[in-house]
Amino acid sequence: MAEMLVVQSKVKDVVKEEDMNMSGDFAEALSTKVEKLIKDAIERAKANGRKTLRGYDL
Repeated sequence: MAEMLVVQSKVKDVVKEEDMNMSGDFAEALSTKVEKLIKDAIERAKANGRKTLRGYDL
């Protein structure tokens, strides 16, 4: 996998707020999903002739 795109400590804080625990691979799996979201947004922007990602590309 590429560079971690999420801050593990921040993810853990959100999980702890809900009185839950997180396995060691959760942040990596989340980062993989975030990377996929970004790549999909890039494709959408390109398809619309833009070089700027916008919220609605998600």
